[in-house]
Amino acid sequence: VTGFSQINKGISAGLSNTRWKGDAMTNFGDLLDVTNGMVTTQPVNGIYAGGFVEVPLGGRFSVQPGIYYTQKGYKMQAELTGKNTSFLNAGATATMRSHYIDLPVVLKAEVAKGLQIFAGPQVSYLVKNNLNVDAGLLGISLFKRNVDITDQFNKVDLGLTGGASYTFENGFFITATYDHGLTSLDKNNRTEAFNRGYKVGIGYRF
Repeated sequence: VTGFSQINKGISAGLSNTRWKGDAMTNFGDLLDVTNGMVTTQPVNGIYAGGFVEVPLGGRFSVQPGIYYTQKGYKMQAELTGKNTSFLNAGATATMRSHYIDLPVVLKAEVAKGLQIFAGPQVSYLVKNNLNVDAGLLGISLFKRNVDITDQFNKVDLGLTGGASYTFENGFFITATYDHGLTSLDKNNRTEAFNRGYKVGIGYRF
């Protein structure tokens, strides 16, 4: 009973900033270099939210399993920037928006009062993956399409996660995390691309 009474529970939510990395994306980046800035890639901003339990192991160590909803993705933007065509303001944007359930299990160590570092494995389950394409001219959107391409991606993404958090005396805390996906996203193994990204947020321990 005493051991269970020491278990802490909590919730956390915040912002995510993710993109794809890997050999395929490196080669794609080399290709973009010759487009003179007409095509660019960007990370995608999203949100995350979830909860956790923290089980003390003794001393300054604990283990913390959690479950979180996290938005991830990738963005490509193309602009027609020729000398005689810039006035057209023509361009297209393709945004991949992925919805995951993240299941991290991290080992935590308190390195100073209130300050903890943590790291461990993470299993991410893909719930839905949408490709949003938007093309326009003269600032007017001429073509919009949202396509569900979930079935073209691996449902399970194995990875690593780690970061740091600081807990205040009232139970609130701030946290920063880096996620490093290890499973290639393409279900058909045509390319090698991996989820990589950061999360920052706030939370509360009960």
